[in-house]
Amino acid sequence: MRAVVIGAGIVGLTSGIALRRSGIDVVVHEHAPEIRAAGAGLGLWANALSVFDELGIGEQVRAIGKPSEMYFHDPAGRLLDTPEFGAEDHQYLLVHRAKLTDLLADTVGRDNIRLATGFQSYDEHDDHVTVRFTDGTSEDADVLVGADGAYSAVRAQLVPGFPAQEHAGHQVWRAVIPATGFTVPENRLILGYNRCRGGYVRTYDGHVYWLLNQFDSPPLTGTRKQQALERVVHLQEEGQDSLLADLIAATPEEQILQNQIMLVPPLPHWVSGRVVLAGDSAHAMSPHITAGATLGIEDAALLGHLLAPGADVPAALARYQAIQIPRYEHVAELSAAVEHAPTPEEFARHYAAFSHWMISQQPQRPEMHPEKHTVQA
Repeated sequence: MRAVVIGAGIVGLTSGIALRRSGIDVVVHEHAPEIRAAGAGLGLWANALSVFDELGIGEQVRAIGKPSEMYFHDPAGRLLDTPEFGAEDHQYLLVHRAKLTDLLADTVGRDNIRLATGFQSYDEHDDHVTVRFTDGTSEDADVLVGADGAYSAVRAQLVPGFPAQEHAGHQVWRAVIPATGFTVPENRLILGYNRCRGGYVRTYDGHVYWLLNQFDSPPLTGTRKQQALERVVHLQEEGQDSLLADLIAATPEEQILQNQIMLVPPLPHWVSGRVVLAGDSAHAMSPHITAGATLGIEDAALLGHLLAPGADVPAALARYQAIQIPRYEHVAELSAAVEHAPTPEEFARHYAAFSHWMISQQPQRPEMHPEKHTVQA
């Protein structure tokens, strides 16, 4: 069996690893001329780490990450406690996106990745799918995996009329900088006023990752740094010193990432007979729940379990959809409860409820095939 994966991001590469481990011949196509990660820090929850353990690279992933905790404070520095949830519901691993992407690409095998070959279209047949690329080439496969993100070209053909849309007024700023010159005694995530939240976490290599976001943001003016500094005041009490403000001020303008958050609306279907969506191409959501990558990694793992040489591809993809669409309907409900929590205390409680559910209610997967083994790059 042969699979074509579109997109060499975290979910696309993890899909390639999972499918290879199932004994499937995989080629990953990426429209960019090089593999590059968009973004800075990335949180991986326990369910993502269990996938990487299963794929034989868990220790390598942990080696490029730093154990962190998702607890929130108010602007006065008070901990917003959630005593009904355990410590495990707050624990995650913070990794650098670029380092994780490189590790996954090495594990897939660089020879199995085709760069500068953007997806153009596909033709689906009873027994195969023909995939056409922007460089004029084409390839036949048993299954096509669209892991090409919120602006997915595969989704545009599979589910026309469902483009990515703005999460109106939701803006985010973030960066990773050296911690030189700063004392960062602990990680701190703050729920502030005017629908702002933000904070900073220490990375494994002596850097610090800071972020700030705002729901219902007014129109943006000024530079990215000015925009962030205008909002950081909502995360501190009047007259209080702010390490987050100092970190923002010390960040070179060109290192600050700023994005309008985009969402993928609920889709009527994720699959056809031989085409399937995974990750943000199927369910891009607001990053205020900081679980998009973890949930997409679960998609990849499930495809690896359901597909194997000799499998009934349409039946396997139908099973994938039957498991995942209801799961993401519930994810959307939990995410909305966090976003629309009327107080910081309720935000913290709803967030812990989401992470508890996500970690404890992982998708049911068939047993691993006994012949599977760790992928070697």
